[in-house]
Amino acid sequence: MKISFASGRPSGAYALAVPVWGDDTLGERLGELGEPARSIAASAAESQRFEREVGTIAEAFIPEGDGVRRLLLVGFGSNREEPALYERVGGALTARLLTSGETRLVIDLGGLGLSGEAAARIVFGAVARAWRYDVYRTKLGRKQKPTLDDIIVVGAGEGAESAWQRRSALNDGLSFTRELVTEPANILYPETFVDRCRSRMEPLGIEIGVLDDEEMRALGMGALIGVGQGSVRPPRLLTMRWNGGGGARPVVLVGKGITFDTGGISIKPAQGMEAMKWDMGGAGAVAGAMIALAGRKAKANVIGVCALAENMPDGNAQRPGDVVTSMSGQTIEVINTDAEGRLVLGDAITWAQREYKPEVLVDLATLTGAMIISLGHEYGGVFSNDDTLAGRLTAAGQAVGDKLWRMPMGDPYDKLIESPIADMKNVGPREGGSITAAQFIQRFVDPGVKWAHLDIAGMVWSDKASHLYDKGATGYGVALLDRFIADNYEG
Repeated sequence: MKISFASGRPSGAYALAVPVWGDDTLGERLGELGEPARSIAASAAESQRFEREVGTIAEAFIPEGDGVRRLLLVGFGSNREEPALYERVGGALTARLLTSGETRLVIDLGGLGLSGEAAARIVFGAVARAWRYDVYRTKLGRKQKPTLDDIIVVGAGEGAESAWQRRSALNDGLSFTRELVTEPANILYPETFVDRCRSRMEPLGIEIGVLDDEEMRALGMGALIGVGQGSVRPPRLLTMRWNGGGGARPVVLVGKGITFDTGGISIKPAQGMEAMKWDMGGAGAVAGAMIALAGRKAKANVIGVCALAENMPDGNAQRPGDVVTSMSGQTIEVINTDAEGRLVLGDAITWAQREYKPEVLVDLATLTGAMIISLGHEYGGVFSNDDTLAGRLTAAGQAVGDKLWRMPMGDPYDKLIESPIADMKNVGPREGGSITAAQFIQRFVDPGVKWAHLDIAGMVWSDKASHLYDKGATGYGVALLDRFIADNYEG
């Protein structure tokens, strides 16, 4: 989509959007239209009960020249500090116009006194909400095809273009994550996940490294290898390195990348299993964040690690009751082969710590259904051994709309994963399932490393549209990680 900023409205055909604060009068905001356009717009707003709530729209067709123009009054609400205010406005406009037949949208911010950053946030919301993945559609009706491809912002504050360039990089990362999460598992599996990241990231200056299954086996990654051994698609460990911060110790981001999860021998119910193509949402978020950081040339050192495997019920698959030895040397009794994400994370975290000696490590995973029972689809869960780190992640999520809720940990929960024949078992009782999963992962975190685990099982896919996405892949985690790095690890 083409984005531009201008000092005045262009000529020609376009839809016109006029944002309105809760305390604005329509007469003031529509002063440039003249009569009878003002009266038509005011009547349309009244008949549509337009009360200026954030993202609400009243639509009218007003006379202009020898024709008519589509006018959209869009609400800003009354709370200028409301989180994601401007993104919601931009997203609402795109949702209304994307397949409307309109090709160009002019958003007139004149007279509002908004900063360039606010204008860029409106554009970001509009562009993010426009994302679709029609690769596999061979037939689209005329009314289903996207038409909007040009947005012009009039009256934006100083610095709008540079602010948009930064957010454009974030949108690139967000789009890449959504692409990965949306792809079916016959197309996206460990090897092709690596290929896509390599082709997109190396031109940005991100260094790519890959361990294959034989190399991982030689390193003693029995937990990760065990998960993938039932599939004809061999596992991979992908590393992505962005060096933008001089000699600073890197922040390490680790993502669970189960490209399809049948549950293995502990097989899942058939109904809804197709959704398990997005069980690599944590790895997808890490990959997207790396693109966002490199795209805006973040002044930070960040390592992304993706533990990639496919969990299948082959005759060679690991069985409930098997004992595997992780790279850390700790042994694990596999009680349930559907609790596989924590296994791949354990080995990936061990390897990342030995390789990069990080001070801070954050993992992201679509880990437990228990997390969805606890928090629904409104928050991801954050577990941490460091209060400051948990607070910084929560604040970053709140700022960008990727909300997190701190969950408890402690010795009583840790005791629930003790095994009678190994160092630990990979599941505890049904109660507190997301907590015992976090306790399992913590056993692989080295002393002195500040660690947080984000269980995002309820957040990477949505069955209903939001202001930044339509139904489907949300891209959750990309903006959160980008903001977390920007706020805490860049000068």
